[in-house]
Amino acid sequence: MNHSMNAAENTLTSRVKDWVVDSVGSDASITSVQRLHGGTASSMHNVTLRNAQGIQNVVLRQIDNAEWLSEEPDAALHEAESLKIALSADIPTPEIIAWDETGSICGIPAVLMTKLAGTVDLQPVSRSHWLSGLAQTLTRIHAVEADGFKWNYFTYKELSALEIPSWSRHPELWPIAFDIVKGPRPHVKPCFIHRDYHPANVLWTGDRVSGVVDWANACRGPRGVDVGHCRVDLAQLFDVATADAFLCAYVSYAGEAFSYDPYWDLVAFMDILFGPPTVYSGWAAFGITGLTDEMMERRLDEYLLSLVKRVTG
Repeated sequence: MNHSMNAAENTLTSRVKDWVVDSVGSDASITSVQRLHGGTASSMHNVTLRNAQGIQNVVLRQIDNAEWLSEEPDAALHEAESLKIALSADIPTPEIIAWDETGSICGIPAVLMTKLAGTVDLQPVSRSHWLSGLAQTLTRIHAVEADGFKWNYFTYKELSALEIPSWSRHPELWPIAFDIVKGPRPHVKPCFIHRDYHPANVLWTGDRVSGVVDWANACRGPRGVDVGHCRVDLAQLFDVATADAFLCAYVSYAGEAFSYDPYWDLVAFMDILFGPPTVYSGWAAFGITGLTDEMMERRLDEYLLSLVKRVTG
C-alpha cells in the first residue's frame, strides 16, 4: 500500500480501510485519509483512492456516538436510504456506495458515499444572494415525494416537559411559546425533508450551490421544520433579520406549496434547546470567530421574541 498516507489515516482501522477498498473496487488503493471538519455526532473522513481510472475521493462516516446509536440503532441504514431518495432532488447530493448497519464489518456502523464538489461558505460576499440560494435549494428538496419512506418526523424534545430556561432574559415569553407548541399541530402535506438543513450542510462553488450533505436525519415530514431549523441557525449565526430574509426567500420560491405557520418555527426552536446555548462548534472550522455563548443567549431571546410577536401581533 502506498506509503504517502498521512498520519490522519491512523484513525481508521485496517478492517475499515479494507472495507472501503472492497466497496469501491478491489483494484483501488488508499493514498490518503483526511478528517473532515464540522461533524459533531460522528467521525467523518475524506478517503482518497487510486485505481486504473485515476483518483477518486469518497466520504466515510463512522457512527461512534453511543447515544445516537442507542436511540437509532439503524442509523447507517437510515442515511443510506435517505441518500437514495435524495437523488431524486434537483440538486447534487452524495451517492451511497456501501453501508455497514450493525458494525459487523467495520467494528462500528459506517456509511460510505461519494464526495461532492464545493465548500461551505458562512461569510458570503452577498448575503441576499446566498440566502436566495439556500432557500431555492430547500424548495428543491421539498419537491421530492416521500410517501413510502419509513422514517417519519418527530420532535427531539418532549414538548410536555418543557421548562423556562434559566439563561433567558425574557422568561415571560416562554409560557406563550409553550402553549403554542403543545397545542394542535397544523395540518400539512408531508414531503421529503432534510431535518438538519443549515448553512454548514450546504456546499458552494463560486456563487452557486453545488450540493447538500449530511442526510443522516432525513425523513418524511413538514416543510416548516426544515425552514424553522435553518432560521434558528441563521438567527444565532447572524440575527433575526437574516432569519426573516431567508423565510421571505423560501416563501417566494415555494409559492402555493407552502403556507407559513410560526408553529413550526417554535417547534424547531424548542428542538435545539439542550442545556444553555453555546456557539456551534462546527462554525469555527469554517472561519467563524468572535461569537460567544452570551451572544447565542441574546440572539435566541431576540428570535423567540420575534416569533411570539408573529403569533400575538
